[in-house]
Amino acid sequence: MTAEAGLIALWLAAALALLQFTVSCFYMRTEDENLLKIINPIAIVQGLLCLLSFAMLTLLFLDTDLSVLLVAQNSHIDKPWIFKLAGTWGNHEGSMLLWVSILALSGAAIALFEKRLDQKTFTATLMVQAFVSFGFYAFLLFSSNPFERLNPAPREGSGLNPLLQDIGLAFHPPTLYFGYVGLSIAFSVAVGGLISGTINSALARAMRPWALLAWIFLTLGIAAGSYWAYYELGWGGWWFWDPVENASLMPWIAATALLHSIAVMATRDALRSWTIILALVGFAMSMAGTFLVRSGILTSVHAFAVDPERGAFILALMVINVAGALLLYALRINQVRQGKVFNLLSREGAIVGNNILLVSILAIVFVGTLFPLFAEAFADQKISVGPPYFNKATIPFIFLLMILLWAGPLLRWRQDNAERIGKKVITSSITAIVFIIIMAVVLPDTPIFSMLAIALSIGLAIASFMPLMGRKLRRTPLPIYGMVIAHFGIAICAFGMAAESGFSKQLLKSVDIGDSEVIADFNVKLKNVVPTIGDNWVATQAIIEVSDKDDRADEVEMLQPEQRLFFNPNQETSEAALMTRWNGQLYAVLGKQNADGKWQLRIWWKPFVTWIWYGAVIIALGGLIALIGRTNRRRKKHEEANPWA
Repeated sequence: MTAEAGLIALWLAAALALLQFTVSCFYMRTEDENLLKIINPIAIVQGLLCLLSFAMLTLLFLDTDLSVLLVAQNSHIDKPWIFKLAGTWGNHEGSMLLWVSILALSGAAIALFEKRLDQKTFTATLMVQAFVSFGFYAFLLFSSNPFERLNPAPREGSGLNPLLQDIGLAFHPPTLYFGYVGLSIAFSVAVGGLISGTINSALARAMRPWALLAWIFLTLGIAAGSYWAYYELGWGGWWFWDPVENASLMPWIAATALLHSIAVMATRDALRSWTIILALVGFAMSMAGTFLVRSGILTSVHAFAVDPERGAFILALMVINVAGALLLYALRINQVRQGKVFNLLSREGAIVGNNILLVSILAIVFVGTLFPLFAEAFADQKISVGPPYFNKATIPFIFLLMILLWAGPLLRWRQDNAERIGKKVITSSITAIVFIIIMAVVLPDTPIFSMLAIALSIGLAIASFMPLMGRKLRRTPLPIYGMVIAHFGIAICAFGMAAESGFSKQLLKSVDIGDSEVIADFNVKLKNVVPTIGDNWVATQAIIEVSDKDDRADEVEMLQPEQRLFFNPNQETSEAALMTRWNGQLYAVLGKQNADGKWQLRIWWKPFVTWIWYGAVIIALGGLIALIGRTNRRRKKHEEANPWA
């Protein structure tokens, strides 16, 4: 009965979404105050019912109810419980139900907590949110039912893809979905403002926490996915410009531009058109990512759906939602007033430059990701667009973006002068120039792009703290600290990327047991190769002894990379072994045994590679601090306005 209860809850939630949309439409036409009394309760109950449906699916996976087709295809009776739990969303239907559940709960949160919008815009926002939700409910119920029964039930189940049986993948997809759904709320608020004809700073302030929350979760989700691919796939890289990776990167780029634009609109009542269009583009990128990953158009461990009907359904949803919103924007463009003007040399001007560069990078990634798909679909030609295109096309824009990040926060609002800002950046500029000179002398073979990126990241790291100069730190608002920390995190992340790209060393060799090799400042010795057994796998494990070149005994460490064979389903994977230092990682992968009995070893020394993910965490922390600051400020204003509440 658990599956039936989940399906009934899903049908009821879909019905309430349709009712919420219908009642909201009637209110927008009639402004009947009686209708307002039921819209919010409908949104709240809808969210609870959808959450109940997802909870039922989770119970089915934890109980390994193999009479449910989805559980039988994606779980196994002997699988550890954490991977049974992850199996709930480690598939097409479950992941889409998680998406819709977060969407429904977000709509309930709007109904409960949003107080900044006028009544018509608020109702229009809930109307748009219900419309978007109903489309996904229809997709689940008619194309991807997660509660479909299987008769007869199998005895064991097929199991989850071994590549997804990792603790990182238990958290990576839900984190990304929170990000995608946050952008859907920003989209609903923007379209609600277009419908009501109210585009003002209050709209931006209502949109900001959702966009900021989406950006935080997208940052963490992308970082988690990058680290998972780095250590799980055994390729030694942290980013491959894979279409699935790009599917998550594109919404993050749009959300980054949106956040900066919202800041100007909320505080300075400018960039109204930019903010609205970026809110629409951000959700469009979320929908495009959903289409790429869930339509079956890509072959990937992430791409669960292989039914063309599902792809057509998602594409239809994307066209209806995004094209409809863009059409509405075109019809209401005359009502989206310019807002207050500003000088080009100002913080607003820097943010406009920032957004232009971000949108340019987004366009490059979008074209590079989708063009091969269109070429194959319409011209029957297989075209590969890989890292050489993306790197060469995006790096110049990224360098310009870092320079703007360097100077932009130091500019004054409305208008500034070049002499004042020049004095502000001189210290960090001198530091970067000196570092380039030192690197060119000491390490003349350093790739020029790595050298420039490292210098820029060092300059940005110093400049990121300059907005705090001259301020009383205890009275400085938390959002300022959030900006400083986030920009510092970008500098750390960029430094890690540049150092790893420019200074990595690689050892690919076939060795006998007992052989030693040297890589970077380490001796590595293959001590032994032994069998080992896990919960649902067996493995061949290498025992590698690592020591400094001077062979000091107290510095010896062991690395144990494995070649695993999973039983359910049968699949081989490479499990990398990592030795982490403050300045990098030694990365080891065990390959196959040759006919002559030697073992293939792949070992990399990756300088400062961990700083990539440390930087991402710092970026998200900056966003969280800013969100807390905004929330506290809103609460204090509410308490001052309602002292007896």
